[in-house]
Amino acid sequence: MTTQTSPTAPTASAPRSVRTEQATTALAGGTTGADQPAATRGRTSVADLVVVKVAGMAAREIPGVYAMGGSLSRTIGAVRDRVPGGRPNVGRGVKAEVGERQTAIDLGLVVEYGVPGTDVARDVRENVAAVERVTGLDVVEVNVTVNDVHLPGDDAEEATAESRVA
Repeated sequence: MTTQTSPTAPTASAPRSVRTEQATTALAGGTTGADQPAATRGRTSVADLVVVKVAGMAAREIPGVYAMGGSLSRTIGAVRDRVPGGRPNVGRGVKAEVGERQTAIDLGLVVEYGVPGTDVARDVRENVAAVERVTGLDVVEVNVTVNDVHLPGDDAEEATAESRVA
């Protein structure tokens, strides 16, 4: 004899996942109660934006990195930087996929002419490990794409073009 059971409906007390405007990742699930040590009471979570900003700042610290992002994002960023009160976007050129305990980071770079791109990429990977120190997430991979090379004469051409418009 076989019996069939019907699927149970979720109860009102069952936890639901709520999607917010900014994604966060829980790093440590704490315990509750006054009898627990203060350091373990509550939860710690890290917003995805934190990973992007820390990785962007760490990549920009490396000698040989001229800029971050592809040509379109740099163009839009240049316009945003000229707007009064505008701030530079430290997350430009950085994408992060954040899981519960790990993160994978993709970076788009513009390197200086004459600097070996492979050396810059290696140094960027090493420095982006700062994400582990700041967030506690394990960085499982850092993918670096060299989108462009900044040539020494590029700045002079940009300055000339700006003076014609002003």
